[in-house]
Amino acid sequence: MANAPLLFIACVVSVLLRTGGGATIRRFKWEVGYIYASPDCEEKLVMAINGQFPGPTIRAKAGDTIHLQLKNTLHTEGVVIHWHGIRQHGTPWADGTASISQCAINPEESFLYRFKVDKAGTYFYHGHYGMQRAAGLYGSLIVDVADGEKEPFQYDGEFNLLLSDWYHKSIYDQMVGLSSRPMKWIGEPQSLLINGRGQSNCSLAASLIPGSSTCKLISKDCEPVVLKVLPNKTYRLRIASTTSLASLNLAIGNHRMTVVEADGNYVEPFTVDDMDIYSGESYSVLITTNQKTSSNYWISVGVRGRKPDTQPSLAIINYPPNSPSKLPESSPPATPLWNDYAHSKSFTYKILARQGTPKPPPNADKQIALLNTQNKMDGYTKWAINNVSLALPTTPYLGSMRYHLKNAFDTKKPPESFPSDYDVMKPAKNQNTTQSTNAYVFQFNSTIDVILQNANAIAENVSEIHPWHLHGHDFWVLGYGDGRFQKKDVSTFNLKNPPLRNTVVIFPYGWTALRFIADNPGVWAFHCHIEPHLHMGMGVIFAEGVEYVRNIPREAITCGMTGKMLIDNHLP
Repeated sequence: MANAPLLFIACVVSVLLRTGGGATIRRFKWEVGYIYASPDCEEKLVMAINGQFPGPTIRAKAGDTIHLQLKNTLHTEGVVIHWHGIRQHGTPWADGTASISQCAINPEESFLYRFKVDKAGTYFYHGHYGMQRAAGLYGSLIVDVADGEKEPFQYDGEFNLLLSDWYHKSIYDQMVGLSSRPMKWIGEPQSLLINGRGQSNCSLAASLIPGSSTCKLISKDCEPVVLKVLPNKTYRLRIASTTSLASLNLAIGNHRMTVVEADGNYVEPFTVDDMDIYSGESYSVLITTNQKTSSNYWISVGVRGRKPDTQPSLAIINYPPNSPSKLPESSPPATPLWNDYAHSKSFTYKILARQGTPKPPPNADKQIALLNTQNKMDGYTKWAINNVSLALPTTPYLGSMRYHLKNAFDTKKPPESFPSDYDVMKPAKNQNTTQSTNAYVFQFNSTIDVILQNANAIAENVSEIHPWHLHGHDFWVLGYGDGRFQKKDVSTFNLKNPPLRNTVVIFPYGWTALRFIADNPGVWAFHCHIEPHLHMGMGVIFAEGVEYVRNIPREAITCGMTGKMLIDNHLP
């Protein structure tokens, strides 16, 4: 199991080829399969890469090209990997989204991912087929600045913290429950993991927390992560969340954090005692090791946005000459109350673009409003956008759109708004929904505003947090608000220094406005990053400039009902 050691690259690189301009082709050969592991001290099947969980860390420099041969050694299921935050300019077929950008890789078959990492930042990768992310198919992807370039901040060393949640139920059990009538909800995770390590039903700090059970660490798999530091140094912590369900809060005992990066984009530095991080987000923070060297200190990760039934996960910052196994003397930092949304908003609203970040166009060519609701369809529970629950076709959109295949997906135009009299503060009067494979097709190079509108779920007085992730783009976050979005709210948009992100949260009963330029030819998913919500239909498809896509690998798109048409009529 990876331990995220300081300045260590935990990846398998077979060949490094230097190309013109100093860029490198970095070649990897991976196999995806199941292993037995004990991430939280209870042995379960875990989806691993080359026998490693979490998967190997990819480290590259901005401008490098990744060539990664992925073989599926799973016995009975397909697989794909999405490179979260990598925009895939010129390689939309490498985005790793089953039924959208590529066919799932069948058992004992391989697929070559080729793409350029064009921007420095903290990223990660994960499965994007079924709910394989929840089975452990994820790892870190770190892009350093290109040779000769410098970060706008300095530090003496760095650590990587990949956060996740963990269920003892298999993903098959979870998916069948979500797709049952009536739905069987997956419940709260049994543990939270830091770099694939955690403990369930106990606390490492039991002696300091009344009523807590002491952990029995039966396996090295679940030993706490230890960050070994030197005093009076500045360290960069790269933090990413690949959780299936949980929104998280992270704090470090006696150490403040200065946020300097969000989703691969530099932000105006600000300092906090703790930070919220939603599924799909990534950050870099700087800490200074200026505390007493007679003690170690806790890193605490707890649940936010849902009534927690999961113990916080703990890691240790180890000052010399203390033993790494020496537990800190003080109690771990307390996670803020799960429903203290004012605290969450206070952190989120502080995130602003660093000076020099590209500014958004002053106006949009098109605005769409996407209402997030929980609905019923023939007795099944669904999540829907503008009353349409997402279904996926058997042949990837990228192939069927590029070659104008008929009957490959629903070509009916999806709704771009929702009724003006819809009350987002109450359950819908008509809770029925429909399902479709339709897609939003934007004019190439046009500027699009998206208003994400949250609403009451099926039950009264329930509105959930939803982190939304856009593939293929960064977007500007123009603003947030409470209640229903109104036309007058456009006047409050931040056009001066809005942050560039690829993932953004909508708070309960609120709205979030974002702007992006449809300048990346391809077909792109835009969806809630909570795994069960996406499984239940909470997403949409964006397409732009598909006619300009070239050199799509044959094996990426020749599957499904219309895949044979591609082979017979369009592909050599």
